[in-house]
Amino acid sequence: MKRLATWTMILACAAAGCVKAHTLRYYTLSIPPAAAAPAAQPVPATIVVGRLNAPHLLRDDRVVYAMSDVELGVDEYHRWSEPPTGMIERLLVERMRGSGQYKAVQRLSSTARGDYILRGYLGALNEVDDPAGIKARFTLQLELFDVKAGNVVWNDRYTIDEPVPKKTVTSVVQTLQKSVNAGLDQLTGSLAQYFAAHPTH
Repeated sequence: MKRLATWTMILACAAAGCVKAHTLRYYTLSIPPAAAAPAAQPVPATIVVGRLNAPHLLRDDRVVYAMSDVELGVDEYHRWSEPPTGMIERLLVERMRGSGQYKAVQRLSSTARGDYILRGYLGALNEVDDPAGIKARFTLQLELFDVKAGNVVWNDRYTIDEPVPKKTVTSVVQTLQKSVNAGLDQLTGSLAQYFAAHPTH
C-alpha cells in the first residue's frame, strides 16, 4: 500500500511538470576521406565490406561506458545517430572508395558481388572510466576473405586507449573520432600493402 502511494505521488508530480525531463542527445563520427592515391592503376578487384560482428552493446545506439575491465554500462540520454557497427562499416567504405586504390568497394547487400569480402570485429568504441582519467577506447579487427580461394588472406588489428581532455560526452566522442580516423588509416594502409605485395590480375 505504501509503495502504491509512493508511485501515485511520483506520477502526480510528473503530470504536474515537477520532474525535469532529460533531453536526448545524438552523436556521429565524421572523418575526412583519404586523399586519392597518385596516378597508379587501381587494384583490379571488387571488395565487399561485410557487416561487422560486435558485442551486443555495440549493436545498439546508446553510448557505452566501461566502469572497470569487467563492468559496462549504457547512457540512456546520449546516443549514436546509428549503431556503431553500421557507422564504422560506412566510414570504412567511404575511406576505401575515396582512396581510389580499388576498382570498386561496396557494402554487403543481396546484390553485391565481389572478389574479396572485408569483414571484422568491432571490439570497443566507448568511454573508459579509469582512476587515472577518462579514456576513449577503440578496437577494430579486420580480415580479408578471398572468395575464389575460399580462405582468409590478410588480417590486422588496431586498438588504442586515448586520454580524453574534458569530462564530457562530446569530448569522448571527439577523441573517439580521432582514434577511428587513425585506426582506419593504419588498417587500410596495411591492406594496401598486402595488395602491393600480392598483385591481383
